[in-house]
Amino acid sequence: MVAPVRTAPDPLPKLYAIVDADLTARAGWEVPAFAEALVRGGAALIQLRARATRTGRLLAWADRLVDLAARYGATIVVNDRADVARLAGAGGVHVGRDDLSVTAVRGVFGPSMIVGLSTHTLEQLQAATLEPITYAALGPVFETNSKASPDAPVGLEMVRQAARVAGPIPVVAIGGITLDNAAQVIAAGASTVAVISDLLVGGDPERRVAAFVAALERPPSRATSVKRLCSRRLRSTRGSAS
Repeated sequence: MVAPVRTAPDPLPKLYAIVDADLTARAGWEVPAFAEALVRGGAALIQLRARATRTGRLLAWADRLVDLAARYGATIVVNDRADVARLAGAGGVHVGRDDLSVTAVRGVFGPSMIVGLSTHTLEQLQAATLEPITYAALGPVFETNSKASPDAPVGLEMVRQAARVAGPIPVVAIGGITLDNAAQVIAAGASTVAVISDLLVGGDPERRVAAFVAALERPPSRATSVKRLCSRRLRSTRGSAS
């Protein structure tokens, strides 16, 4: 039976926790138990990523995560598999550029559900803004081991440029995001940071998520605020001079 679906959180929370089935298994966690630790720590948006998992098992996980999220007021997004997301009543789906098209996904989910799209260049991000997406993911921002063959890191400067290009569409920064650099990525202009392997650091994902939430909700330091203001003024001066 299809569970009640949840609409997209508005705006997206600053932390987007990704449950990678392979990584969690290597760390000794079962997917549902790991996801529960995340929501107990305060994660409000969670993606289930299990590319090598058979459909039956993936659907069983998605069903359990959707039920779990409903108890905590969280939202579940399924990576790649719009069919599984729909059957489980998930809040949305995330697709890559070689997966099912955004238009096709919208045909399955309708206008109110989360649809995210991966991008790796400003050109791809610009094209993504013309699609009916909820957010555009950009990355990897830093070096990452979460993928077997990751793209080259794009860096914080591209995050800044992406935020300007995307306009009102949230930019989700992904790749190499840690507790130490997450706030910098938000300060660079990302709406949200997607975190994968760093959630496993320390062996206590509930506490790790709570630390992320606290760090991302903390207002920027005065020095950071002044630096960003000076940067905006410098860009404005350069624009006037041209």
